[in-house]
Amino acid sequence: MIFLQAQTNPILNFLPLIAIVIVFYFFFIRPQQKKAKEQGNFIAALNKGDDVVTASGILGKINKIEGDIVTLQVDQKVFLRITKSSISKEMTEATKTNA
Repeated sequence: MIFLQAQTNPILNFLPLIAIVIVFYFFFIRPQQKKAKEQGNFIAALNKGDDVVTASGILGKINKIEGDIVTLQVDQKVFLRITKSSISKEMTEATKTNA
């Protein structure tokens, strides 16, 4: 007796792997890209006088913007120079909703 083995389509062998890649894209990669784009738009829209929070939790008001450096006023005569990228969109919005 000779048994014939059914030929399986090679694409069917890769179907689970393709499904995993699609799941990773929609649940991990795409949301991260969207979050990074929103952070970039937020940083581009910063203006003098905006109240912001840095990623390390420092609250202040933007006093001056010089390229990629922001001077933050944290008290009457206390100024900090920080980079724009250290300003957190999420923490800034969280303080505005709690206030």
